[in-house]
Amino acid sequence: MAGFKPEVIRYAVGKSTLGLVLVASSENGVCAILLGDDPELLVPELHRKFPKARLSGGHADLANIIAFIENPKLPLDIRGTVFQQRVWQALREIPAGSTLSYAQVAGKIGSPKSVRAVAGACAANTIAVAIPCHRVVRSDGNLSGYRWGVERKRRLLDREAI
Repeated sequence: MAGFKPEVIRYAVGKSTLGLVLVASSENGVCAILLGDDPELLVPELHRKFPKARLSGGHADLANIIAFIENPKLPLDIRGTVFQQRVWQALREIPAGSTLSYAQVAGKIGSPKSVRAVAGACAANTIAVAIPCHRVVRSDGNLSGYRWGVERKRRLLDREAI
């Protein structure tokens, strides 16, 4: 493939109240915000998400984004299926301090029987906090699975409730 130039994904890892945060950006915007406790696991997760990209780490300017990841105007490079993107857009419309059930999100996107698929789209989200899948709860109001741990989900919701 002569002339093929791999996409460059820039990233930085920093500390936050949620543990470690990896912020990654393409030329179109933030394409991943990953949370974790082990920096040795975050970069391989980014590589799995963008296997054909050239990863470029240590960008201090991205580390500054960590403080602003909840900004709804943050330019995002959202990648997923059409269904996932519909779910993620609905999640971005849930106000801070509010929650919806998976069933309510399914209804909001016009697909009321797709509750499990909504849960799957939440689990596939790799742009933590900026696409607030932490605001989706079970129908009984209890917290359930969260890609980055239920305790982080609880801390995010508690912080937003203040």
